[in-house]
Amino acid sequence: MTTRDTTAAVGHDGLPGGIGVSRLRVYDWPGADGLRGGTPHVHLTCSEGYAVTGGRGAVQTLTASGFEQTPLAPGALVWFTPGTIHRLVNEGDLTIVVLMQNCGLPEAGDAVLTLPPRLLTDADTYRAAIALPEGGSEEELERAARRRRDLALEGFAALREAAEAGDPGPLAAFHRAAAALVRPFVGAWRGRWREGAAAASAATGAQLDGLERGDAGHLSRARVRAELPSARGRYGMCGRLDVYETG
Repeated sequence: MTTRDTTAAVGHDGLPGGIGVSRLRVYDWPGADGLRGGTPHVHLTCSEGYAVTGGRGAVQTLTASGFEQTPLAPGALVWFTPGTIHRLVNEGDLTIVVLMQNCGLPEAGDAVLTLPPRLLTDADTYRAAIALPEGGSEEELERAARRRRDLALEGFAALREAAEAGDPGPLAAFHRAAAALVRPFVGAWRGRWREGAAAASAATGAQLDGLERGDAGHLSRARVRAELPSARGRYGMCGRLDVYETG
């Protein structure tokens, strides 16, 4: 039997499946429509999951199949695939453990906010619209985070309105713009994926190969990791984040 070279894969010790995890307290800032919550956006290569631990609210989603709203309450588990535009709505102290596929990719830019089309024309325009001030005060950070949230809500409302009117054109145009914005980063993302989620999958393959040969050597290399948040209360897209370095 041919055995693949999996030396690096066997040593992968990130979270199961190479996922990322954070704790999210969803913004309670009111938007133009009167609903409180976070910033609508889409991931291009990463599925995302919510395990609700407190409060109540909803996640609004928009795909080529249309608009949906899914209630969120403690104990709920909701997830969605790449291409799902999503917006969290906070109806009262909504707190979530967020599970992200492909740890490292979301942090490297695998998310595009639903800004109005005028701000999606090129990378410089887009980055300027979503940037938070480096070293800014708490007030400056909040102001910038709210501003980009409100811009994304403006774009999201237009996409939703078009979809509900039966016009798929604006959503398709947003997809094209999002893909163009992230294209320069795909090569670097591929490296992160190889070292993370792909390595985790390869490690399982190597373990199965070993067990099939009667070799349980990987069991002697078991280890335990424990992490406290590397950052607390960071301004994220959907709320204040406690971030764990799990890769």
